[in-house]
Amino acid sequence: MKLYLDTANLEEIRQAAQWGVLSGITTNPSLAAREDEDFTKILPSICELVDGPVSAEVISLEYEGMIKEARKLAAVHPNVVIKIPIIPEGMRAVKALSAEGIRVNVTLIFSVNQALLAARAGAAYVSPFVGRLDDIGNSGIELVRDIVDVINLHNLDIEVIAASIRHPEHVSAAALAGAHIATIPFKVLRQMFRHPLTDLGIESFLSDWKKSEANRK
Repeated sequence: MKLYLDTANLEEIRQAAQWGVLSGITTNPSLAAREDEDFTKILPSICELVDGPVSAEVISLEYEGMIKEARKLAAVHPNVVIKIPIIPEGMRAVKALSAEGIRVNVTLIFSVNQALLAARAGAAYVSPFVGRLDDIGNSGIELVRDIVDVINLHNLDIEVIAASIRHPEHVSAAALAGAHIATIPFKVLRQMFRHPLTDLGIESFLSDWKKSEANRK
């Protein structure tokens, strides 16, 4: 399973890229709104930092507006993927954009039926929201597993991005459920490194080394 970072913050992307674990980036209007600089100026910098797909979301909810925004965003860099919500006008745009060779990530997916519609419209990626489903008492990971099963059963040419990841357990569960990608907040990505036994092991190794150094003096 590939790991994406879910952010529009250049410093977070810069740090995570140095760790060598990133395969791509996803952004959305909420993430972009947190940054001081205009997103159209941030997007080229993101594409320079990460050699992989970078999802940028349209704001329009009408077909013509989506197409216009999508073409403008896609022209920024070959790695840009257009995020479009799962609405009828959106699927119309997905069909047209995919015919032009522009990859689309269909977002705000909360059911297998929505994922199936996105796949049939020609989307390259589909993003079920794990955490938001958990918030209302459903299982986001079960949805990921069901979507993956349907994709495999019917040989659909689309990748599943487990989104709305809230904690490291979501990441491992998404991997076990067969997600092709998990897009992860920076905080959660950092937490994935941590385990108390790792910390204890490092402490023990360093302590033993210092003792051996002291004995040799």
